[in-house]
Amino acid sequence: MTQTYEQQDLAYLSFLRTWKSQLPEMKMEEAFPNPERGALVSVDIINGFCTIGPLASDRIQAIVGPITDLMARAWDHGVRHYLLAQDTHEPDAKEFGAYPPHCVRGTAESDTVPEIKALPFYGRMTIIEKNSIAMGLNTIFTGWLADHPEVNTFVVVGDCTDLCVYQSAMYLRLDANAHQLDRRVIVPANAVDTYDTPLEFALEKGITPHPAELLHHVFLHHMALNGIEVVGCIV
Repeated sequence: MTQTYEQQDLAYLSFLRTWKSQLPEMKMEEAFPNPERGALVSVDIINGFCTIGPLASDRIQAIVGPITDLMARAWDHGVRHYLLAQDTHEPDAKEFGAYPPHCVRGTAESDTVPEIKALPFYGRMTIIEKNSIAMGLNTIFTGWLADHPEVNTFVVVGDCTDLCVYQSAMYLRLDANAHQLDRRVIVPANAVDTYDTPLEFALEKGITPHPAELLHHVFLHHMALNGIEVVGCIV
């Protein structure tokens, strides 16, 4: 019997839950077999998405620990390229037509979280200021890629799974595809997340709903569909 669209959707959502629960662990040496050719990209782990401002989220704050732990272990493994892609908006940013003003240049919201700043190698990290959800548009990132052709493995962490992380990981994957480059893009699910605006709350407030669990699962799966290596965690 042919399933209705609603039945197909429900079956897919059930599949997604199972798929995510079965994501494999990846060993550090598998993620970075040649650490000198690897980079860890942290997306928007800044105060304005973790602790202060209109877009701060407990869900995002909860991944700061796993991210800093991964950074420290990757450093011990020999990884030396750390890229911090961070919202640093102009005061009149066009993006504020879709989101409330946030992470404006020069404010505490646009600053790296203290947990990352406390890492002894923080001074070796490269901050990539961005004025949109896409780190590859009008930033120094394209120049960094051109200057580091030897880097062929990128582990992407941060927020949000369906917005800036998705755009960053997909840019790396699609840029490699377009230029016939051998490049791996890896996303550990335990080190990315998105914010939650439940449907009932959104309807009450007259704002756009944003179901975190659904979008987190769907966009992880969509990245995997596009050749990004989505894993449970890197151990």
